[in-house]
Amino acid sequence: MSLTLAVLAALIAGYGLGRWQPYGRLAEWTNWQLRFHLGRWTSRPRQATLFALLMLTDPVGTLHAWRHRYDPPLPKSPPLHIRTDHTSEETTR
Repeated sequence: MSLTLAVLAALIAGYGLGRWQPYGRLAEWTNWQLRFHLGRWTSRPRQATLFALLMLTDPVGTLHAWRHRYDPPLPKSPPLHIRTDHTSEETTR
């Protein structure tokens, strides 16, 4: 009976953590702090702590951003070409 209750409690706790997603929220908060609030986090140990939290919570995204931080910007798409020839529309009607 106690094993069943322990398994049920573990399943409920896992479901609750999955719905709450603490790692995703912590990663978003850390990313926000590092990008937009550097005035409050000017010391190197705080930045290192936040970077370690970001590596812990989102390692794939952090490594991808770190590897591609100096990539040139993507080329712009070609401008839209708007046809001004209305004769082809009138002949098809």
